[in-house]
Amino acid sequence: MKKFIFFTAILLIVISLFFVGGNSNNNEEKIFKNAVTPSPVQVAGFALGEDVPFLAVNLLKFKEKAEYADGRETDLTGREAYAIYGDEVRGHLAKVGAEPIFGGEVNRLILGEVEELWDVVAVVRYPSRKAMFNMATSDEYRESEKHRTAGLAGQLNIEVIEDEWNFE
Repeated sequence: MKKFIFFTAILLIVISLFFVGGNSNNNEEKIFKNAVTPSPVQVAGFALGEDVPFLAVNLLKFKEKAEYADGRETDLTGREAYAIYGDEVRGHLAKVGAEPIFGGEVNRLILGEVEELWDVVAVVRYPSRKAMFNMATSDEYRESEKHRTAGLAGQLNIEVIEDEWNFE
């Protein structure tokens, strides 16, 4: 089964490179695309490489007004709906041995360019990819996730492996 998952992940990556176009040079415009759910290639990445502790750096952009998939009426802003998710997700993180380690409001861009800044940066330390995957696929988490998707316009979620650059 592990070989099947591994080869499926590799196949998805190769297919995505074919459609995306491989390498880019410095003259090409860079694209940053927020998302609310991972692509199949990103999900397959959970099976690749060594399963070591990592940090998930979340760049969050909220909707002006929360929009629930079930169509319910709400006066909540996107930020308020996401805050409900944030309160609930702390318990889900603890169950898999993960912990939030930083959160803060984005103030300005010091270097580089993007069309629009994110609203919040949040960093979570996970003991492994498996822990994150198990949390994200649990029924309890799925119930909390409705507030996340109602509040988020999109996000970038970046996996960072701690190494010699860790300044602690």
